[in-house]
Amino acid sequence: MALALRGRRRMITRHLQRAYGGRLSGPALERKVQQAFRSYARYWMESFRLASADHAALEAGMSWEGVAHVEDALTAGNGVIMALPHLGGWDFGGAWFASAGYPATVVVEALDPPELFEWFTRLRRASGLSVVPHGPAAGGAVLRALRRNELVGLLCDRDLARTGVEVEFFGERTTLPGGPATLALRTGAALLPTAVYFEGRRHRGVVRPPVATDRRGRLRDDVVRVTQDLADELEALIRRAPEQWHLLQPNWPSDYGEAPTSGR
Repeated sequence: MALALRGRRRMITRHLQRAYGGRLSGPALERKVQQAFRSYARYWMESFRLASADHAALEAGMSWEGVAHVEDALTAGNGVIMALPHLGGWDFGGAWFASAGYPATVVVEALDPPELFEWFTRLRRASGLSVVPHGPAAGGAVLRALRRNELVGLLCDRDLARTGVEVEFFGERTTLPGGPATLALRTGAALLPTAVYFEGRRHRGVVRPPVATDRRGRLRDDVVRVTQDLADELEALIRRAPEQWHLLQPNWPSDYGEAPTSGR
């Protein structure tokens, strides 16, 4: 356990340094690391309570910027991909949309032990969300949700398989999932960068304008372009509150001890 905590602290420190452009050190860096751990603990505590939260409680704890982008996309009729980083209280935002009458599907990473994953899945379903485990079957479930003109929530700031699209993210080359861009290009669904921040005792959701997903060439080239544009949007959202970024795993080649690739 102590070794795992040291590893998580090391990763949080590295990611905070990226988000702050290497400007933090000493006590200032340590304060941000502690804030990140407190933010992560708050995320879990809130998640435990979501199943019992009704719409009135969710409404009282939430404010939004940019929900009009969601409404415009639903009017267009091709579904909505809400692309999120592991930031703040994203589950609270998803529960708010579900309680407000927006059918929403979320793709979630499998957890160990499996009993924990099943418990968390039941918790999210109790909040009104359709839950799809990350894996080979996820693509079909997401496509069906988009064809029904529904919301799909995808966490996009970590490439689980390390087989995604190479981008520049916080000034260093890495890979991010190509699925969001591919889905948007193939279906016409709006690709909306989104974040949910802790703001005092409440939450503030931010929905950015849709990433441009018009076809300009080969699908592969368009996927690379759109994924880079999405990476830029995610970076900007994270920089608004880096201490709320709950990314505790390696995410860049240098995090794995590999030689970092050069930036742009």
